Amino acid sequence: MSKPNPIELQKYLSGVDYPAKRDDLVRAAERNGADAGTLDVVRGLPDRTYEGPSGVSKEIGG
Repeated sequence: MSKPNPIELQKYLSGVDYPAKRDDLVRAAERNGADAGTLDVVRGLPDRTYEGPSGVSKEIGG
């Protein structure tokens, strides 16, 4: 599974109020029309609270 482009990822996560849990990120990505691959990546994030977009990008980037 390829990692989503960080700029595209943040577009799909727009409207998230941080700190946010993984389920909040998944709902935002679904609402903003993320493709199946991006949704899989977001759903695969560890179930914890993310303090901001950079934390999400860091987690996905490894």
